[in-house]
Amino acid sequence: MEGPIGQKHKQLEFALASVSDLSSSSSAAQSKPVVARFSADSGVAELRFQQESESIAAINVDLQTAKLFKLGPVQSVCISEGSDSSKEQTSYSRGVSIQFRNEEESGAFHCTFEQRKKEVLQGEQLQLPNGTVSDTRTKFDDKIEPSSSKMYFHYYGQLLHQQNMLQDYVRTGTYFAAVIENRSDFIGRVVVDVGAGSGILSLFAAQAGAKHVYAVEASEMAEYARKLISGNPLLSQRITVVKGKVEEVELPEKADIMISEPMGTLLVNERMLESYVIARDRFLLPNGKMFPSVGRIHMAPFSDEYLFIEIANKALFWQQQNYYGVDLTSLYGSAFQGYFSQPVVDAFDPRLLVAPPIFHVIDFMKSKEEDLYEIDIPLRFISSVGARVHGLACWFDVLFNGSTVQRWLTTAPGAPTTHWYQLRCVLSQPIYVMAGQEITGRLHMIAHNAQSYTIYLTLSTKMWGPGAEQEGILQTSSCKLDLKEPYYRMSQPQAYPLTQDQQQHQLITTQDIPIQSQDLEEAELMQQPSPNSDAQLNSIMGNV
Repeated sequence: MEGPIGQKHKQLEFALASVSDLSSSSSAAQSKPVVARFSADSGVAELRFQQESESIAAINVDLQTAKLFKLGPVQSVCISEGSDSSKEQTSYSRGVSIQFRNEEESGAFHCTFEQRKKEVLQGEQLQLPNGTVSDTRTKFDDKIEPSSSKMYFHYYGQLLHQQNMLQDYVRTGTYFAAVIENRSDFIGRVVVDVGAGSGILSLFAAQAGAKHVYAVEASEMAEYARKLISGNPLLSQRITVVKGKVEEVELPEKADIMISEPMGTLLVNERMLESYVIARDRFLLPNGKMFPSVGRIHMAPFSDEYLFIEIANKALFWQQQNYYGVDLTSLYGSAFQGYFSQPVVDAFDPRLLVAPPIFHVIDFMKSKEEDLYEIDIPLRFISSVGARVHGLACWFDVLFNGSTVQRWLTTAPGAPTTHWYQLRCVLSQPIYVMAGQEITGRLHMIAHNAQSYTIYLTLSTKMWGPGAEQEGILQTSSCKLDLKEPYYRMSQPQAYPLTQDQQQHQLITTQDIPIQSQDLEEAELMQQPSPNSDAQLNSIMGNV
């Protein structure tokens, strides 16, 4: 979904050592780096050879008539037919000699060539005057609207955003440690990096001794990844950058291990987890590993009077009765609800939590893509203090379940801050609780085609004191939020020690929890699970 419907197509690129046009009067090879690009920009499926500097004209080959032959492990020749423009009845053949950098890249190129040619011959591309339409739509095309996809890939195609993620040293450092500490999982293995971005995780895998890494990236960042990897020659020979969506690309071999950073805000935002699962089904060997393999969404009610007042005060603008002679008050109610429909993304002090957190497990090794379309989490907490509850605080962590070391990456409040921060769903009508009182509710998330989720939150408190035996509901408050449109508050609370009566509520740093690969106990998974997560935990135990 990188353009209008008349221009949808698969497009993959490969870096080559050199190419030479055998039909040219000068058969000297283009010795500078050359890129081979499969595309349909002109309405005809073609293979284009272009020097990166673009100082030399591109060589275009029509895939419909082209044939590819192997001359050696890293050398091939591509032959295509055509017609002489000056002699319409005269046919001729054009040959292009191709020199690859290594055997793996040669295999990947031949695999893609055959796949693209097969599509053309089977008539899967309809030739129209205004471009090419492919009727082989992927699940990604069907569930994501084009404008969202275009903005998404544009965003991640910029170096400044990649730098923002690379400079999250908690994130990057945890990935590096998880890979390097588990060299035994990578040495001599084939790795697929899903949504490779700058290619940093592919380079980590190569450092750990991977036999070969396929870095799959759909955005224009693939070009930067190729340059970054080429700048590390000791590792680049074992890394192939494949430009395209994981739902579309073809790889020459299955992977022993898959690595990715598919997490968004609240773990699921941007819906890349679905692509991660699709890539697993397409490319991972039956007993392969996934880094990460498990994700958990943690939740707890919170009390934050300052935040509530801050959000409520934003709507005061609409209470003006004489704004340049105009009464704005008719829109005050809509504005008030609008501000409370935005999840708040910031870092907060864990002492704002009024009950111990629970968690919901997503097992990347076993979850189906469809399981992520709708996530329903029942909530049950026991309040530790008497307070006014302003909403639900959420964060996530993921597990790298290596054979040598099990390592967690956490975004918990009180832990070192990451670029994900934490997320809070704020109720427009707070509820009151007393110490020891039960809080129940539901967090219901439904995926939408803008690569995010609509959140439905309900919190309730049961009867307390006289009449409690009737089990009636005393208070209930609900809200609807769009995870796609958060309020980025980005506050940075200072860490300081908790008083003695607060120690029991202090969050545990998940990285410090030892997890035995043969005995993954619930206590070691930290905090209490959500009411429906027992089966999920049992499933994870079976994977370890």
